[in-house]
Amino acid sequence: MSIYLIRHGQSVFNAVYDAAIGDPLIFDAPLSKMGREQAVEARGHVAQLGIERVIASPLTRTIETALHIFDNGPAIEIDSRARELLSNSCDVGRPPNELAKDFPHLSFAHISERWWHQGTENEHGVAHEPLSVFERRAAEFRDWLLTQSAQSLAVVGHGNLFKALTGRMLDNCEVHVFEASGSGIFPIR
Repeated sequence: MSIYLIRHGQSVFNAVYDAAIGDPLIFDAPLSKMGREQAVEARGHVAQLGIERVIASPLTRTIETALHIFDNGPAIEIDSRARELLSNSCDVGRPPNELAKDFPHLSFAHISERWWHQGTENEHGVAHEPLSVFERRAAEFRDWLLTQSAQSLAVVGHGNLFKALTGRMLDNCEVHVFEASGSGIFPIR
């Protein structure tokens, strides 16, 4: 069994973000036009991998990426453990009932009403997730992934999560074969 990590396509947040300016306040950012094109392009490569199971973060950009890549493929399972480190507005999620309106053919009933990090919010409504909390979640997700041996699996997720799992930042729609190396999580900062 192989595990493939696929970072989402470019989001509208990614397209306009400038570190010097700061957070552009685009909550749960969808894919940009370029991000949709990246996902459609990745579909051809991924089709050759024989993926039987797909896990996606509940953030809109990952769901959209998974739908573009796995159109008419395996069912997409939503797993909130695969979410991004909450550090910007784009990482703030939406409740399951809102997601279900946009993606009615997917199941969100198993995720909490507020499945993203809960903490003290700044003036813009963003509760920054402490690295220790994120690293613990990434380690738990990694341990769970290693128990999934029955089928070839793809996880459509995020840059910081995959950096914690692999030691490097994946490009948008990059497909990376996950190999467990050691028992720890790589530092993301």
